[in-house]
Amino acid sequence: MRATDIIGKKRDGGELAAEEIRWFVNGYTNQEIPDYQMAAWLMAVYLRGMSHRETVDLTLSMAESGDQLDLSPVIDFAVDKHSTGGVGDKVTLVVLPLVAAAGVPVAKMSGRGLGFSGGTLDKMESIAGFRVDLNDDEFLQQVRDHGIVLSGQTKSLAPADGLIYALRDVTATVSSLPLIASSIMSKKLASGADAIVLDVKVGMGAFMKRRDDAAELAQIMVDIGTSAGRQMVAVLSDMNQPLGSAVGNALEVREAIETLRGGGPEDLRQHCVAIGGHMLRLGRQDTSTYAMAQSMTEITALMDNGAGLAKFRELVEAQGGDASMVDDPDRLPQARLRDTIHAPMSGYITQVNALLVAQASLELGAGRARKTDPIDPAVGVMVHCKVGDRVEKGDLLFTIHANDDARLARAQDYLLRAPVFRSREEQPLPMFYDTIYGNK
Repeated sequence: MRATDIIGKKRDGGELAAEEIRWFVNGYTNQEIPDYQMAAWLMAVYLRGMSHRETVDLTLSMAESGDQLDLSPVIDFAVDKHSTGGVGDKVTLVVLPLVAAAGVPVAKMSGRGLGFSGGTLDKMESIAGFRVDLNDDEFLQQVRDHGIVLSGQTKSLAPADGLIYALRDVTATVSSLPLIASSIMSKKLASGADAIVLDVKVGMGAFMKRRDDAAELAQIMVDIGTSAGRQMVAVLSDMNQPLGSAVGNALEVREAIETLRGGGPEDLRQHCVAIGGHMLRLGRQDTSTYAMAQSMTEITALMDNGAGLAKFRELVEAQGGDASMVDDPDRLPQARLRDTIHAPMSGYITQVNALLVAQASLELGAGRARKTDPIDPAVGVMVHCKVGDRVEKGDLLFTIHANDDARLARAQDYLLRAPVFRSREEQPLPMFYDTIYGNK
């Protein structure tokens, strides 16, 4: 085979054979195909798209490009979750211990954030001493001993994805749906999951701004997983406003702990109950409608009776973290400066622009523009309003946590533009728009 022939075939709209895709992916991973040829191929895919079969073959080739984790020695049936990322999305921190407390082991590999706020690993590293760099043996041993583990993804897991994504980022090919889907699903398949719950965000603060695009991406990923023999479900969830109240790493850990204590913002609670319910249902391999209702009831009970919090504390302790920070969240990193923004008028909140809140958080240092940027775990924004709320002039809308005066001023500029008011009553935003099942 020749790389130029494969590039030309896709450029002209042809459908690539599985062998051609596998050869091309392996060649690039092994540094036998140069960046410029992979860049040309990615642009051809971006412009011409891929069939369902091609997308599945690309995903499998990427998943098979490195090590594949076998969880079967410790978990009979492994269930995983993935979120496409959002503003204030600390769902993993709440849901994993709840599902584990219900007796369904969870072994999750997560990533770091690139963009508005930290990823799951960055959030957990707000807890002093928490280790995210477990090797495969430690990873498996912990889930065997504790029924829960949350670690970073090793470079040997789907290495083709990391190489290809880095090139997509600098060749304007990130927004191709087949490439997005294969990137996400290759890591999930290589991580050893038997069932996967996908939380696909849509709205101002999400990668997918339009509901139709989010639904298409979700369907592609569900189809990939189903074709690979996995149990799949995807939900389309709103990301026009932040999820919960906290946006920022230690602030989100604090809010996750509060939720696991039976409190927390109502929208975050409802979101976690739904995601946790799907994970529990799939983990127990009971696909009935009744099972989903029972699973959600059980997740709610574990949230309210403290069992989920106890499992979260166990997770932190098992990975070297300072469990006293779970017992007393005031010990988590705290910012030096506080400032507030109040409603300039009375009325109904018709918008809390998630993108502007996210940009404020990034300005404060809670996220990273480049992979090498440091993150300040203490900074961020607390959002005290939701779409549909009635506010009076002077009511508290945002609390800013900052460590730098100049950064604080820039964050204020974004947050002043985030809320929109109207005189007429406004309906709250829906939590979810749709659910897509692979195998019911």
